[in-house]
Amino acid sequence: MIYLDHAATTPIPRAVADAMYEVLTEQYGNPSSQYSFGADMKKRVEEWRETVADALGCDPKRLYFTACGTESDNWAISAACWQNRHLGKHIVTTAVEHSAVRVTCQWLEKQGYEVTYLTPDGSGDITAQQVLDAVRPDTALVSVMLVNNELGNIYPVAEIAAGLKKKNPQTLLHTDAVQAFLKIPFTAKTLGADFIALSGHKIGAPKGIGALYISDRVRNPKPLLSGGGQEGGLRAGTEATAQIAGFAKAVELRTENLAEKLARMTELKAYAKEQLSTIPDVLLLGGEAPHVLALSLVGWPSQNIVNDLGSQGICISAGSACHQGKPSHVVATLKLPKKAAGGVIRLSFGPETTREEIDACVAALRTHHDTRMPML
Repeated sequence: MIYLDHAATTPIPRAVADAMYEVLTEQYGNPSSQYSFGADMKKRVEEWRETVADALGCDPKRLYFTACGTESDNWAISAACWQNRHLGKHIVTTAVEHSAVRVTCQWLEKQGYEVTYLTPDGSGDITAQQVLDAVRPDTALVSVMLVNNELGNIYPVAEIAAGLKKKNPQTLLHTDAVQAFLKIPFTAKTLGADFIALSGHKIGAPKGIGALYISDRVRNPKPLLSGGGQEGGLRAGTEATAQIAGFAKAVELRTENLAEKLARMTELKAYAKEQLSTIPDVLLLGGEAPHVLALSLVGWPSQNIVNDLGSQGICISAGSACHQGKPSHVVATLKLPKKAAGGVIRLSFGPETTREEIDACVAALRTHHDTRMPML
């Protein structure tokens, strides 16, 4: 199998699985238990928290484990709106956010919030000035992702944070960094966001674990779950210790020689773009994130491409949802011609992806172009 869908999920290294197995079978104590078996696990959870926090460049006390990136996004948005409930009911976000943010904002609109959805330009870019121009005195929250999951565009979150401090210091800033964490260089300090959402399974950790950074500007954050007082009293429920252990081990592995890994993925993406450009009717799309490459095989339905390559053991994804023939909400914002929008696919890489795998994918796409019927 050739796996080129790392933006969807990533393979779990054996060392991560081993770390989880050890916890599941030998270190299964409840961190809230008072005897030493539980106290030892509580200590380990805090050590794992420190590992993830160090990679994010934040105080471990500001990092809270969650079940996934979606949960982190939802919690951040609700906590920001709660803190600024007296400031106003206006939210600024983009039209290309992950559904975890977009659908949550749509739900808030039903609760009386006004949401401004900013549309990117034809390349998928959003400017900081575009965001700041939309901010009003009653803007409770700005939510802008750091790396777009379908296109790979990198958004200027640090510049937005700096601008907000000047224009409206009370407005809180959330960023979905699920596709950015350990994929592009940043820290919580350099980014300046009040909420940063992470997900473990995008970097070699298991599914079912994420994290949320909450800055000290957020006073008495609204709890996500009430109960036994875990996670500083903000997210009750017995800690998912095996998943947390896996998250920490994945972070540890990914941060080893990280600069070299990012440089290798950048070179691999450049090579892929060069090879793909030799296929007729290919339109390259998207931004500079090293692990995401969006393109369109203009005239060929994306789902047909995904199915064809999948039958050959090559895993890619459709940048178009193809639901009733309509492109995804992200692709729709680009205002591409119909045949280009319908042919959008996404390749996404990991540190272990090879040129040989890219060559095999390019050859399969070329064959698909030459032998399959285009859409009418």
